[in-house]
Amino acid sequence: MAQVKEKTRMVDIASNAPGEVLLALGNEAIARGCMEAGVKVAAAYPGTPSSEILQTLSKAAKELGMYTQWSTNEIVAIEVATAASMAGLRAVTAMKAQGLNVALDFFLHLNLLGTRGGLVGVVCDDPQGWSSVNEQDSRWLIGRMADFPLLEPSSAQEAKDMAKWAFELSEEIESTVFIRSVTRISHGSGAITLGEMNGVSRTARFDRSFSPNPVPQKHAELKEKQRKARAMFEASPFNWYKGPESPRLIVVCSGTGWPFTVDALEALGLEDSVGVIKLGTTWPLPIEFILNNIRNNAPILIIEEVDPFIEVHLKEELYNRRNDNEFQKVYGKNTGHVNEVGELDPNKVINSIVGLMGTEYRSRDSDYNEKARKYAQDMTLPRPPIWCAGCPHRASLWALKHALRLDGMEGYATGDIGCYALDRYYGGWQLTRTQSCMGGGSGLASGFGKLQQFGFNQKVIANCGDSTFFHAAIPALINAVHHRADTTFLILDNSATGMTGFQPHPGTLLDAMGDPAVPVDIERLCRSLGCKVEVADPFDWEDAQEKLWNLIQQDGAKVMVMRRKCALLAAREDGPEYSVWVDPDKCIGEDCGCDRYCTRIFKCPGLIWDKGSEKAKVDEAVCAGCGFCVNICPQGAIVREKIS
Repeated sequence: MAQVKEKTRMVDIASNAPGEVLLALGNEAIARGCMEAGVKVAAAYPGTPSSEILQTLSKAAKELGMYTQWSTNEIVAIEVATAASMAGLRAVTAMKAQGLNVALDFFLHLNLLGTRGGLVGVVCDDPQGWSSVNEQDSRWLIGRMADFPLLEPSSAQEAKDMAKWAFELSEEIESTVFIRSVTRISHGSGAITLGEMNGVSRTARFDRSFSPNPVPQKHAELKEKQRKARAMFEASPFNWYKGPESPRLIVVCSGTGWPFTVDALEALGLEDSVGVIKLGTTWPLPIEFILNNIRNNAPILIIEEVDPFIEVHLKEELYNRRNDNEFQKVYGKNTGHVNEVGELDPNKVINSIVGLMGTEYRSRDSDYNEKARKYAQDMTLPRPPIWCAGCPHRASLWALKHALRLDGMEGYATGDIGCYALDRYYGGWQLTRTQSCMGGGSGLASGFGKLQQFGFNQKVIANCGDSTFFHAAIPALINAVHHRADTTFLILDNSATGMTGFQPHPGTLLDAMGDPAVPVDIERLCRSLGCKVEVADPFDWEDAQEKLWNLIQQDGAKVMVMRRKCALLAAREDGPEYSVWVDPDKCIGEDCGCDRYCTRIFKCPGLIWDKGSEKAKVDEAVCAGCGFCVNICPQGAIVREKIS
């Protein structure tokens, strides 16, 4: 046993160790498939649930002779990867669903342009919107709209194998190929068997035969590539049928639908009654394979996330092939037999099957459910979304809260997605009234800033993180400057792409591979546009609030940079700055003017209410030692001491 453990420690995701078995995230498995395919260039912008793909490739980049980068945004990432493909190298780009929207303008030209070296795009959708502003189904854009071949893995092993094969397919049909993952595949773990690394060496050289014109000819070539891909998909090992020869029901599924369906049928004991068609290639739809496995004229149930993509296109194909006006029954999201929104899970699939099969199923007694609910309520603590202890955004938004209160004109903030978006939840103060795509708050603020002629007199502040600023907010700032919009841009610079895992961005000192990079100076860039710019440490309470207040009172487009390293990064790199505690003799508990001001209003998880003493105290296991909380206690009961 000791020898097995030692061997396991020596093999990692980048090892050339065919036959070895590793436990890997779905995203790590995709990255491993890219390594085995001989990828040389990878570019991405971090976005959950896709970030680990480029992170995994970056860690192995120098060892495997790759080049990786965290690009400014997704459209730049696909352009960088496409350049490598045009020069004959294999390349990959990865993004979350919303990143596909950013890159779509280029993608809708890339489909006509074609490829030389294999080019693979990975898009990770987020059913339920766990870390996204919507639960977008990217298959409509990738498949139906852009006509890219589309693969959907159902396990970590399949994710690895599909990623490797996707490059071969790309070069075979000279088209970009997409892999569509979802959160439960990307962030789920599974055993993968490592394959051989592709050791083929290629010299990068641009093929001058590339031309975007003439468009009608390119469009015709795209349709031919689709027909070629469909013919290959009809015999793909990623599609299969499992079940009886004469099923009472046929389930057609993809992605997470496969493991959930298998679990559901096992729980119901219907493995011998229900057939399952599992699809790993979902665009173009392998219709001949599906028709060959539709048995006994049984009704069909489609299990997929998030939209009825397969359902719609299968119904279309069946309609086009109708015989004597007889239609096979197809059920799914559009018929109300599968949940229309949110994630799938085995219980939802069970309910769908039970409804069609006319059987009964109860997973557990109602008494058990009631006890479980009560115990969970009584014995667990609620964990609402909240800023980390020591988060500089809490201090920045605290300053904004007081500046807007002083203004007295019902001012508010616009925003988007990022750690600062937590202002809208329990741990914040709901100053931020809008949420949309990255940079959306900045564009909205530039619009609000031009409404004075219609009686608009509220102060508008655009909240924006440092990575988001480079990604998508610069055009909005330029627009505000050019049109003299009256708005304040509050750039929350915490030295990282914080929400997705501390990846570097154009303002940091290192790149994706850990090499020195040229940092772009945010304030110099803003001043070059003619903006009034102030910079403050949000933990320097009086200075930050005064500068922000003064900027808000001025006309035109202004920029306030709140700069303080992310608390999690600071804890790793620098350790706590202060030792912090509450002086029980000064804390007046329930008699505090704002009713537990420090714990109920400020809401730092490092400060808690001690029911025994009925006073506040510091939770030493959580406190980050930032010491900012001394500024918010009206009684001066919070004490800090500098750690030497």
